[in-house]
Amino acid sequence: MTVEEQLALLRRGTTEIISEADLAEKLKSGKPLRVKLGVDPTVAHVTLGWAVVLRKLRDFQKLGHTAVLIIGDFTAQIGDPSGKSKTRPQLSHDEVVRNVEAVSKQVYKILDPALTEITYNADWLGTMTFVDVIKLCSKYTVARIMERDDFTNRWNEHRPIAMHEILYPLCQGYDSVMVNSDVELGGTDQKFNNLVGRDLMQHWGQEPQVVMLCPLLIGTDGKEKMSQSLGNYISVVDSPNDMYGKTMSIPDELLDNWFELCTDVPMAEARQAIMSNPYEAKKRLAREIVGLYHSVEEAEMADQFFKETFSQRQQVVEAEDAAIPHDLIADGVVALANLIASLGLAKSNGAARDLIKAGAVSLDAEKVMDPFAKLQAIELDGKILRVGRHQFRTLRLAR
Repeated sequence: MTVEEQLALLRRGTTEIISEADLAEKLKSGKPLRVKLGVDPTVAHVTLGWAVVLRKLRDFQKLGHTAVLIIGDFTAQIGDPSGKSKTRPQLSHDEVVRNVEAVSKQVYKILDPALTEITYNADWLGTMTFVDVIKLCSKYTVARIMERDDFTNRWNEHRPIAMHEILYPLCQGYDSVMVNSDVELGGTDQKFNNLVGRDLMQHWGQEPQVVMLCPLLIGTDGKEKMSQSLGNYISVVDSPNDMYGKTMSIPDELLDNWFELCTDVPMAEARQAIMSNPYEAKKRLAREIVGLYHSVEEAEMADQFFKETFSQRQQVVEAEDAAIPHDLIADGVVALANLIASLGLAKSNGAARDLIKAGAVSLDAEKVMDPFAKLQAIELDGKILRVGRHQFRTLRLAR
């Protein structure tokens, strides 16, 4: 591929490249680039939102470059303040370890293991002395740190900013120094942190990295960015039927954005499909996404399942099994809202009760309207629980 052809591939799904001229020069050199992505394992799932930057990292791999994935097992315990209106809770070491184990397995659904280098920033940040920290702080000014919008806003509104949050951008920037990155990827909310890396690399006599920013994917609710805490996400390890069904629930106005960020479909082709028939385009989108993370065959099966279940209004006869957790059963009875939340079909017990009140929950096609319903666990065995339009589970009682 020519440099221009490579740039065309890399531009897709980005909002800003700082700078494209620098990136072109690096590509012209012909040497394999070290392309960094820092990942703080604050959650246990790789969502499609997170996959946006991972897929861009994969694009670099297609061109023969090395993906340098930094697992922020140290910085996750600090908490990235990006876009936060208040101090972010810090995770315990055990929480981080659990998330690292889960996330490390999921990233290879996207990345090529042969061209991936995984490092952990606790290896260098966790071994720094207090003298080292002071020297690092001396490379940056308070005035520059306070250029961050979230810090400035909180300062002007007399809301607290903790000292550990101020150190976070320096930690992330120092990661770039330690891996000598040529390019750093991040969401638009990471612009400040990534630019700190450029500055620190020059202090250490390194060529500054190119910064490539990707937009934040809007979640299935069509309102907020995709987030596990908001429950508006699709995980790369969701079952094919769940992945397909959740995709079909997104508003039509997200189709263009999701095709660009979540698939490899040429955008001219995607836009033509959207203009011709948005519903069929959404089904194509769902098949593409399931095909990426499972297989083409499973995508076709999920498409058929959706057609039979929703388009033809057939009763669901097959759904993924879900065990009823023992700790939810008291005197043989289980609270339905608690069960829905524990199975990950709602973000909280309160959200599950809201779904029940809205008539979005049924058992064997019979709606349940009591948000505080308590049911005999033994009677739930084998029943099909439906939550919302596209989430189904066959409930099983452990024997």
